[in-house]
Amino acid sequence: MTMEEKSMHAKPTVAEHMKTVKAAWDKAPAGAKKDSALKHYQAAEKAHAAKHDADATKELDAAAHALA
Repeated sequence: MTMEEKSMHAKPTVAEHMKTVKAAWDKAPAGAKKDSALKHYQAAEKAHAAKHDADATKELDAAAHALA
């Protein structure tokens, strides 16, 4: 497997995941789902700042799920 193929299958970084979730949040209509997602996103920001990437990823997944 080439390096390019590996990078195509690699998990996104926490920063990339945050951008994706933030973009989805920006597009979501106002309401309880968006409010819930915001709380998870803010928790992810705090975890990421504290270099707790596993917690940040967990919160980002919860935010994405809240928007679904």
